[in-house]
Amino acid sequence: MRLVDVHCHLDMPEFDGDRERVIASARGKGVVAVVNSGLGVEGGRKALDLAGRFPGYVYATLGLEPSNLDGEEFEGVRRLILDNREGIVGVGEVGLDYYWTRGERDREIQRGRFRSFIRLAGDLGLPLVVHSRSAGRYALQVLEEEGAERVLMHAFDGRVGWAMEGVRLGYYFSIPTSVWHSHQKQRLARQLPLSCLMLESDSPVLSPVRGERNEPANLVYALRKVAELKETNEATVEEETLRNAASFFNLGEVSRP
Repeated sequence: MRLVDVHCHLDMPEFDGDRERVIASARGKGVVAVVNSGLGVEGGRKALDLAGRFPGYVYATLGLEPSNLDGEEFEGVRRLILDNREGIVGVGEVGLDYYWTRGERDREIQRGRFRSFIRLAGDLGLPLVVHSRSAGRYALQVLEEEGAERVLMHAFDGRVGWAMEGVRLGYYFSIPTSVWHSHQKQRLARQLPLSCLMLESDSPVLSPVRGERNEPANLVYALRKVAELKETNEATVEEETLRNAASFFNLGEVSRP
């Protein structure tokens, strides 16, 4: 089995007690690479350190939670991305979050910063990982207006119809391990073409078992459920999602046996 966890947060405190065991467990379950999303300046630095400690296995993207409206943090993350262009495989997660951010003035700040990150990723030739909680429709609109091309919508929680607009634009969607029990994620996995899908854990959250800490080794749950929903075999889902992840993040080495 060869799986890529395209979105997780192994740098977070939830893994401070057993991070190396978690990574070893993922390797043992056929996860051949993990893309770790570092959030904020501190999280970004930890993500870079983690990628340095596990070269060729842990890869880093740098981003900022949309609900974090601190101006200094925003500028700090931009500088961190620019200073580490050669050490990261993408910008993100960045985007919009209308679940935690309700005021229109704050949402406008989010949209402006999202546009800035989209342009930064384009200037650097890096793919973009997008957070769009309760804002999928609006995030897709901004992405299209900005002419974004290499886009991964992570753990998309919007309607299938909106997601299909993303497919039309050539975007990818990562199906999280919570697809095991989430009817909304199951609808996405069933109706979106396999050619635009990847798999993610979003560890430590979105566990296939409600209430438990998630980890990349659980990616097999997403694989099994997507195969079931697509009425195909697991090997087909494994091969397609591996190819998509390796191409999107330019991880050529992970696609080779």
